[in-house]
Amino acid sequence: MNIVVWMLAGAILGWVGFKFLEFNERRGMVVAMIIGAAGGLIGGKLVAPMFASAAAVPDAFSASALLVAAVVAAAFLYAGNFVHDHWGV
Repeated sequence: MNIVVWMLAGAILGWVGFKFLEFNERRGMVVAMIIGAAGGLIGGKLVAPMFASAAAVPDAFSASALLVAAVVAAAFLYAGNFVHDHWGV
């Protein structure tokens, strides 16, 4: 369940980045949402256990892990936009 929430948060950040901040504008909204979802997944699964406090129950919802997932998704969106603007990839 947490994985779905992390990916959904990343996809929402991808949509917001595309719609309002004009990230990945030339590649499209779907690409921005995929980049955000991937960032949310990696942030929640790999980065959050290193920096966020662990939940009392391993499968329980963790707000700190969601925050870390959102921050990593935003970083992925920024990095994707940066790479596309400078190298056209």
